[in-house]
Amino acid sequence: MAKAILTLTLNGRPREDAVSHNVLLIDYLREIAHLTGTKMGCDGGECGACTVLVDDRPRLSCITLAHSVAGKRVETIEGGARDGRLSQLQRAFHERLGSQCGYCTPGMIMAAEGLLRRTPKPSTEEIRQGLSGNICRCTGYTKIIEAVRVAAGDAT
Repeated sequence: MAKAILTLTLNGRPREDAVSHNVLLIDYLREIAHLTGTKMGCDGGECGACTVLVDDRPRLSCITLAHSVAGKRVETIEGGARDGRLSQLQRAFHERLGSQCGYCTPGMIMAAEGLLRRTPKPSTEEIRQGLSGNICRCTGYTKIIEAVRVAAGDAT
């Protein structure tokens, strides 16, 4: 398969790689960029574990072709930490026990980050709606919603 240069900004850094036209974004991130925080769950866009941000909007990387994000800003869970410190949202998930096994957590955090960028002070219903594409098999979502509320400045 012929390759073409994919140019994008990945976690704040410009990047260029030779990538086949049929490579999915999740495979590009994990196998070429070596960013393994993004998880493959269902392989069909149904669970949200693979959620990343593309120009601040949540996108399922398991059903997105890598070349479709050319020229865009892509953020993964690894891009949240700065100087070795967790982001406010990552810290809230940790402190409020928003993850159990942790498999869905990167996708949940990225979906929540996209929501908070659009709606800095979301209601509980807006949080539920913003995370509705992300499935967690371990929790009842209470701690996840609480973590997002805390990160939004709602000290619950």
